[in-house]
Formats: sequence, C-alpha cells, structure tokens
Amino acid sequence: MTATQATTTHVVKTRAGRTITDPPIAKFLFQDTRFAPVWLVIRVLLGLTWLQSGVNKLGNPAWMQTGEALKGFWQSAIATEDGGRPTIAYDWYRSFIQSMLDAGAYTWFAKLVTIGETAVGIMLIIGAFTGVAAFLGMFMNWNYIMAGSASTNAMLMVAAVLLILAWKTAGYIGVDRWLLKRLGTPWIDPDEPPRRKVVVQ
Repeated sequence: MTATQATTTHVVKTRAGRTITDPPIAKFLFQDTRFAPVWLVIRVLLGLTWLQSGVNKLGNPAWMQTGEALKGFWQSAIATEDGGRPTIAYDWYRSFIQSMLDAGAYTWFAKLVTIGETAVGIMLIIGAFTGVAAFLGMFMNWNYIMAGSASTNAMLMVAAVLLILAWKTAGYIGVDRWLLKRLGTPWIDPDEPPRRKVVVQ
C-alpha cells in the first residue's frame, strides 16, 4: 500500500474511480458533533415519552400480570368498524394479531411491551446505544400504526428515524460518547494512525 492510498477517513469509490461522499448538509446534520445539542433535545423528549408510557404500565396488573390490557388492544385492532371496514388495513397483519390472541400470547407479550418501552426510554435519555434504541422504538411505533393506532406514533416514528440516521452523533452528549469509543468509535481521533481506503470493486 502506497502513501497515496492512505487517508484519515474511510473513502468509498466507484469502479470508475469516483468518490462517494455525503452532501455537506447531511454531514452537518448527521455526522457533525456541533449539531449534537439538537439531537440531545430530540432524544430526551422521545425518551421521556417512551419512559412515561412504560412506567405507567409497570404498576398496572393488566399489563404486568394478566396481559388483559394488551388483549383488549388486540381485540379492538382485529374488530371491524362501522360499515364492515377492518381497523387493520393488511390482512396478513390482522391474521398475525389473531394468531397471537388465539395462542394467548398477550400474557407474556404485554410484559415484553412494557419492559421494551421502559428500556428504550432510559437508553434514549442517557444516550446509550442511541441508534439501536431509536430503531426499537420505531419498530414499536410501526406496530402500533399497523394495528390501527395513529395517535402520536407517526411523529414519534419520524423522530426515531432521524435519530437512527444521526446515530454517530445523536448520543455524543451522552453515554455513547464513551461507549461507542470502547466498541470502535465512528469519530476520528487526530492521534489515530491513518485508515485504509475502501474501494468498491
């Protein structure tokens, strides 16, 4: 490897030799730590929403013992509206929910939902594995929407997608600043030796 083949950042090139880079605005929004305070606000607000939802369920026997609360939600989701129109738009998802009901899965799945919401909230607030936490939150939002519950899920899902895109810096003002560095940081240390260039064959 020659000196010209080394660079301080990963570079991806096409077969024709063109370098693929993000536009400046994308770099600033999703890769620049100067934008981290904005992600901190979005992250904490989203985390508080999940934490509040999860904590409210933790002390509710209908969620943590019998699962009756989730059973009622699922039964409502597979019901039909006035005029015979189903609440769930996709038959395959309606069949999935019906199979979960028939299997009595709500007894344990309600606990999973409660713990999941609480964990996602805590992770987002402290900024630990922010991208993973945002993805899990987005997945829950998607399921709620698929089950016919619009509410604030669409807006929460948009916020989660943005945090996923900004995973490198969204947790910079948080635990990720040290955690990701231990695991192999996406941030460049000026004292690090140059990294090899990645070429698309």
